Amino acid sequence: MLLEISIKNFAIIEEISLNFETGMTVLTGETGAGKSIIIDAMNMMLGARASVEVIRHGAPKAEIEGFFSVAQNAALADLLDQNGIEFTDELIIRREIFQNGRSVSRINGQMVNLTTLKAVGQYLVDIHGQHDQEELMKPNQHIAMLDEFGDEDFLAVKSAYQAIFESYRNLRKRVLDKQKNEREHKARIEMLEFQIAEIEAVALKSGEDEKLIQQRDKLLNHKNIADTLANAYVMLDNEDYSSLSNVRSAMNDLMTLEEFDPEYKEMSSSLAEAYYVMEEVTKRLGDVIDDLDFDAGLLQETETRLDTINAITRKYGGSVDDVLDYFDNITKEYALLTGSEGSSDDMERELKHLERDLVAAANELSQKRHTLAKILEVEIKQELTELYMEKANFQVQFTKGKFNRDGNEVVEFYISTNPGEGFKPLVKVASGGELSRLMLAIKSAFSRKEDKTSIVFDEVDTGVSGRVAQAIAQKIHKIGAHGQVLAISHLAQVIAIADYQFFIEKISDDNSTVSTVRLLNEEERVEEIAKMLAGSDVTEAARIQARELLKK
Repeated sequence: MLLEISIKNFAIIEEISLNFETGMTVLTGETGAGKSIIIDAMNMMLGARASVEVIRHGAPKAEIEGFFSVAQNAALADLLDQNGIEFTDELIIRREIFQNGRSVSRINGQMVNLTTLKAVGQYLVDIHGQHDQEELMKPNQHIAMLDEFGDEDFLAVKSAYQAIFESYRNLRKRVLDKQKNEREHKARIEMLEFQIAEIEAVALKSGEDEKLIQQRDKLLNHKNIADTLANAYVMLDNEDYSSLSNVRSAMNDLMTLEEFDPEYKEMSSSLAEAYYVMEEVTKRLGDVIDDLDFDAGLLQETETRLDTINAITRKYGGSVDDVLDYFDNITKEYALLTGSEGSSDDMERELKHLERDLVAAANELSQKRHTLAKILEVEIKQELTELYMEKANFQVQFTKGKFNRDGNEVVEFYISTNPGEGFKPLVKVASGGELSRLMLAIKSAFSRKEDKTSIVFDEVDTGVSGRVAQAIAQKIHKIGAHGQVLAISHLAQVIAIADYQFFIEKISDDNSTVSTVRLLNEEERVEEIAKMLAGSDVTEAARIQARELLKK
């Protein structure tokens, strides 16, 4: 339930605050005083798109804040939890709209985006205005209106269908794209297939060409390498003259002098390090020379492999790594053109399986929806009877259509306004007053199922009068008995039946125009209703009639 709304610098509203109770509250005032502006502000507080035009002239920003009392609701609690907001029995929603076009929204102080704000708002307030009657005149909206009447079981069946439909639609698009690409790019695909196969057959490894060139050069220079290594070994260690033995002797001599001078010790240590390095190198030289054999077969294999690599690099790149980069690119292009997450046969088999699942899910959804339609027809008929359309009858008609997110049926509302007349499309036969009553009948039927804390009616009584107006007033009041209803109205019957009445007034001077609002007491309500009945020249008879309406 909406307990309070504060609006600041919004259109012609400078600053107002309204406190609401349970039951039915009406907002009244002259045309242009700002009644609908309050509803517009409420809409924006709950996630409607805003523009800088709503900011009051000369103000840096517009501010709307609502204070709600909410009952336990698992879906709302889950939504708040997903956004890091703790569910409590009170919610404060605040939205600020700035001159630069930016807006900031908060729920219980936590900043949220517009999508989240709108999702939360759907659990709090249902705003019904003239545009809803326009929606009623659009047959493509009727299926959504019917589905709103469904319970959790129906919504679960619909969600299951939609999940299958999305999978089917995505896979079907991939199959069609794959087939289209294969037709349009057949020559390119064939060339890519050949190039991929040719490169794969070579089985290249990154940096392989550089390693093979090094290995070939080593084999081609085998004699020079062997002679040089042998000479180096002889220079270090042989029977006639051994550099290693001479260095060892010098090292041993210096070691005997270490105690006489720190410099001698330092030279001795350096010479010892040099000796051990030379000893290690000499050992390694010996091992290398022992293993050094010329392998003519390996040289031939290396030359052959390099010829193969050179042939492929001449076609596809300067080096093995360049060819591998090219291979990666054409593999991606081939996958794109053929849609190859799987073969065509596998994808088509999966698509046929999904088609069967889709038809089965659509049939189950259709059965649930037809049952739902029958219940709605009975409820709407009862509501219309209470709104003095007892001769009217309401029907939901189904025709088969293409598969889409809502199923494979087209839903349209039909009405018969007089006995003996057949059912005709609602969009062709309903008058303005009938539309108001029909929309109110639907809203009344829905209000018993929806878990909204507040319902707002914005001039839904347009085009009616007399006993019909009285019936509409009673219907709105009856809806308010289950929770909270806010209504904007120009009808005395609707205003008189309300539990509370706010009066919105526009005050202007040479420099500015502002809207003010106040809660009317009993006598002020009599005077305002009398004005509606008699015009600006209020008579005592009008006041008596106003008191009579309030008493009833």
